[in-house]
Amino acid sequence: MFSRREAVPFSFVAEADRFRSNVTPPPRERLKASQLAGRTLIGLTVVAGLVGALLFGMPAMGAGQSPAHQQQSEASHGR
Repeated sequence: MFSRREAVPFSFVAEADRFRSNVTPPPRERLKASQLAGRTLIGLTVVAGLVGALLFGMPAMGAGQSPAHQQQSEASHGR
């Protein structure tokens, strides 16, 4: 029912690890100037968004205001 596998000689496995192909992969295509500019602009937009979110979020992450400096509406002044 189950066939027994043949043992592989160790020398064959060792040669397989050292095997190098003589076929070289094709060179990568160079990006066009418009593609490079587009990727750069996308990257800068992402970085600017993260920095802006951090700058606008810092006051909200700070300690709460003291009760003496709370803003009061005109209705609370008792016209």
